[in-house]
Amino acid sequence: MSSGAQIFIVMVFVTVVLLMQGLVVPVFGESAKARKRLKKRIEEIEGASADDALSSLLREKYLRRLSPIERRLESLPMMEGLAKRIEQAGHKILAYRLVLISLVIGLVTLVVSWVYFRMPIAASALAFIGAYIPFMKISMDRTKRMAAFEEQLPDAIDTMKRALRAGHPLSAALKFVADELDDPVATEFELTFGDINYGNDVRRAMLGLLGRVPSVTVMALVTSILVQKETGGNLAEILQNISAVIRGRFKFQRKVKTYSAEGRMSAWVLAMVPLVLFVALWFLTPGYLPTLIEDEGGQKMIVYGFISGVVGIFWIRKILRIEV
Repeated sequence: MSSGAQIFIVMVFVTVVLLMQGLVVPVFGESAKARKRLKKRIEEIEGASADDALSSLLREKYLRRLSPIERRLESLPMMEGLAKRIEQAGHKILAYRLVLISLVIGLVTLVVSWVYFRMPIAASALAFIGAYIPFMKISMDRTKRMAAFEEQLPDAIDTMKRALRAGHPLSAALKFVADELDDPVATEFELTFGDINYGNDVRRAMLGLLGRVPSVTVMALVTSILVQKETGGNLAEILQNISAVIRGRFKFQRKVKTYSAEGRMSAWVLAMVPLVLFVALWFLTPGYLPTLIEDEGGQKMIVYGFISGVVGIFWIRKILRIEV
């Protein structure tokens, strides 16, 4: 196999990975500015210093359960953030183990691709992609779990509302949600109930929920509960209004997803046409493409086309993804 064909195979693999990451995404994304505004408001109302100290204590308690070697590996830079993302994805694996798995996959991919291609650039690119697969899996599971939580949140709020109107306290309402609904909302509300039941105050418990599920809708729920605890008012009525707003937001999202279906299909067609056309020509006229692959000018055209395709994928993703 010529070097040009090998480079093209690597480019095809990279393009498919980018398509998975760039196009297989939710149509909607939460606005980063909205998250920052709500988080800043919570910090202004309640203050974050005590919660930062509590987070540090919980982190230290978590590390003390590990062996000395595992504790040292888990204390490496960026491991805490990775461990938090793993928890949000619903997995139990330790952060350092995920990194080790990633390194092993990358090393195996490097060796295999070097034996097959004998090209340093191609082997390095494939090794990087192989090492990234575990992190991509965590990211996809995290996105899926957060989306499932938000889908269940209106039902959870309605359950809390009914419990409060029946005269139960907030902690009991959280327990009802954990008992009546499914994961992931049941797990998160069970943890929040446990925080309150074992002596933690409502503020820290709700901010803990917000830390585990960083979402605009959860921020709105937490803010409302914290403000109601400070100022008073009918919490059941507040939860009813929040539930109506969240359901309206999801209804609007589904409408936009339907209206943008044609654009997403066009994005797939535009991204896949060059690859499908190349494969079709390769089988229908096998003597036509080697000139393009083996010629220096043809190789430059392939590289430029690949770069343009990658830019196009991210540009289409930017157009289709709507932030609210």
